[in-house]
Parts: sequence; structure tokens; C-alpha cells
Amino acid sequence: MSKNIFSGLEDLGFDNVSDVDLYKKKVNKEVEQQVEQSEDEKLKSHLYDRQVTCPVCENIFKARAVKTSSYRVIKQDSDLFINYALVNPYFYDVWICNSCGYSAMKNDFNKIRSFQIDSIKQKITSKWNGKSYPDVYDINIAIERYKLSLLNYFVMEAKASKKAMNCLKLAWMYRILGDSTNEMTFLKQALAGFNDGYFNEDFPIYGMDKFTCMYLIGELNRRVGNNSEAMSWFSQVIVTQGVPQKLKDRARDQKDIIVETEKENANMDESNFSGEKDKNNEPKKGFFSRFFK
Repeated sequence: MSKNIFSGLEDLGFDNVSDVDLYKKKVNKEVEQQVEQSEDEKLKSHLYDRQVTCPVCENIFKARAVKTSSYRVIKQDSDLFINYALVNPYFYDVWICNSCGYSAMKNDFNKIRSFQIDSIKQKITSKWNGKSYPDVYDINIAIERYKLSLLNYFVMEAKASKKAMNCLKLAWMYRILGDSTNEMTFLKQALAGFNDGYFNEDFPIYGMDKFTCMYLIGELNRRVGNNSEAMSWFSQVIVTQGVPQKLKDRARDQKDIIVETEKENANMDESNFSGEKDKNNEPKKGFFSRFFK
């Protein structure tokens, strides 16, 4: 018997229908491309171009930006990462001068001193190849741009808080991707930078007052597994006068999470220990035991 499920229809003119997967969906590449183009067109409606003058080389270029009316907040994570609907403003946070390679987050772009300009020209511009980006950025483009921005901050010896915020946003981008390894790498870098900034910079640092920075350092410690450090910072937030009640409540919530997590871990350790103990107490069977069953 033929394996062709349409055998027998040859006399009706259907003699070329064979090896058919009845439930396989046809992939129409043209349709997929049209859908992608349609999505891009929708996103473009939420974007516009800002004219920017580069403080390093004075080149005038256009920077993509998100319309204020297009910001749609879904929720905020405990480390201040905001989840957006429609379009993600984080993707457009870095400005790049394609002429000289100078890059920075938009809030810092014009905050550059003369000695830093010299550093950019010597160490960035001299190696810069230039790149054209599409009108709509995706997560991978955003990561590339944040890394270029971070390199610029490093080269021009920017404040620790600037490098820390750049690292934190990179961690958030990897969170969107579901890449926990790289997220953890940049969370640790962000923590080191905010620790430095807290003790060595004047407040506000990167738009955060002292109390918010205390909370964030505590939360970053919690996320990287430094529970005792996290508890200490959260406790400072809770007992310090003048801290907004909302921030104190957040700190209490995070302390509770640590306590619950440590309880669960302790119970698991105890359970594993008991299992091992019972296993060790079982009578051991020697080599000759099989002969004397």
C-alpha cells in the first residue's frame, strides 16, 4: 500500500502530490518579512530624531529618541529597572558620534572636560571605524552601544557612578535576554562602582539621593548573593531619619526576602544532611555478603 495519503487521486489530475506532511505549517518568508517590517513601522511612529552637536569633534548628527507620549511603564523591578510596553527607551539611551566615536549615555553626553576630550581623540577616534545603525534598535544593538559607551567612560576616567550606571543598564539588557551569567557580571561591576561613588562622590549621584543609593547598593548586594552586606544596607535605610516611607518599606520587603531565602536554604541543608546521615547508618555490605544471603 502506498504511503502517499493522497494516492488514488492520480486519475483526477493530482499525480504530483506526494511526501506530504499533513500538519506542517508552511513558512512564508515573505509574510515573515512583511510582519517584521510592519512592526518596525509601528515602532518608528514612537521615535524621532534629535539634532546633537558632538562636544569632541563638533560634528552635528541625529540621535534617535523616544517620544515622551510613548513611555508606557508596566512595572519596576527591585533594582530600579523599569519594564516598558510599546517601545523600550533604554535601547536609545546611548548617543554615538559616528564621526569620532565618542559615545555616552544621553544625560552625560555634553558633560565632558577638555582633558577627557583629548583622551577620546587619542584612544577612541584614532581607532574608530564608524557604523550605521537602523532606524529601530533591538536588544543586541542596545548592548553594543552600552558597551561602547562604557569603553568611552573608561578611557576618559569618568566618575565611578557613571560607569556603575552604565554597567547596571547592561545588566538589565542581559536580563531582558535571559542571560543570567552576563547579567551577574555587570551587576557586580555596578555594585563596585556605586560603592565607590557612595563614599567618594557628592550627592546626588546620577540622579539618586543618598537614601536611594543606599537602598540600591543593598539590593545589588542581595542580587549577587552578599546577604549580610545587603541586610546591613537595608537596615541603614530603615533606621535613618528623613528616608521616605516608601523606600523604607521597600528595604523591609527585601530584608524579608533574604530571611525567607536563608530559612529555605537552611531547611534544604538540614534535609540533605539528614538524608546523608541515614544513608551512612545503613549496614554496609561487604564483599562476602553476597555469599551468605
